[in-house]
Amino acid sequence: MSGDEVLISARGLRKRFGDFEAVRGIDVAVHRGEAFGFLGPNGAGKSSTMRMVAAVSPVSDGELRILGLDPATDGPQIRARIGVCPQEDTLDTELDVLENLLVYGRFFGLSRREVRARADELLEFVQLTDKARSKVDQLSGGMKRRLTIARSLINRPEILLLDEPTTGLDPQARHVLWERLFRLKQQGVTLVLTTHYMDEAEQLCDRLVVMDGGLIVAEGSPRALIEQHVTREVAEVRFAPGEQPDTLDDPETAEKWGDLMGGRLEVLPDRVLVYTEDGDRVAARLGEIGLRPASVLVRRASLEDVFLRLTGRSLVE
Repeated sequence: MSGDEVLISARGLRKRFGDFEAVRGIDVAVHRGEAFGFLGPNGAGKSSTMRMVAAVSPVSDGELRILGLDPATDGPQIRARIGVCPQEDTLDTELDVLENLLVYGRFFGLSRREVRARADELLEFVQLTDKARSKVDQLSGGMKRRLTIARSLINRPEILLLDEPTTGLDPQARHVLWERLFRLKQQGVTLVLTTHYMDEAEQLCDRLVVMDGGLIVAEGSPRALIEQHVTREVAEVRFAPGEQPDTLDDPETAEKWGDLMGGRLEVLPDRVLVYTEDGDRVAARLGEIGLRPASVLVRRASLEDVFLRLTGRSLVE
């Protein structure tokens, strides 16, 4: 953990919309200098929590403190000290890249001289100096995201809130953005993010919570969550079309075969996942118990395995 000072503290935090309770009493503590993540399927309560933390949505019940301040009474002071990178880019397409930063900086009361110096500094940081006079519409998706992050940093925030920061970006753009966010963390900025990308959470987060149905169902570092909820390795066993044994659909049979292979089985329509401490041993034993798969892939267990085990594989709209 980067520091003992708690910048975000929530106890019994709840958010209601009429009869619907989106956040159902969660406890969270985010320390200075760490990168903290909220993971969960659609409707888990992540965005509702982030909006309360951003001091733009009132708390329905419980206690929330941001930088030691109460968002119910100190909203403007909190918003002056945090940065927010929304999921959707809200850049002004009528302005060029530099003007987007200059205009936004004036909202925080920065002098023209100060905001210009800060804008130049941020354009260099996000590698957009050569695009300073380009219109927003001329930028790629990755460039727009970097500009949005630059804009959210104009007031030198102590906390940066990022809602799905790399959604829709290609792998190269995602990695560039990850590197920029890592540098921000090195500079002491506290990062709080939501993401649907498990590899992103593993790359960026020191700690995270998994939310489901408005509740926190797990909390810890990515590595600790993997060790706690799944095994060290996963063997993905694929069969040729129509050749996956029907008997694996029977829970008792699947459990018995799992015992024989030395791991827990998850039977999917297109493959069987064996959660095990020794994937090579599983691959070797398949033939011994009469299975003839088309392929076997042994991989390291990931945060995605944890996520799917805790929240299920059903599609949530």
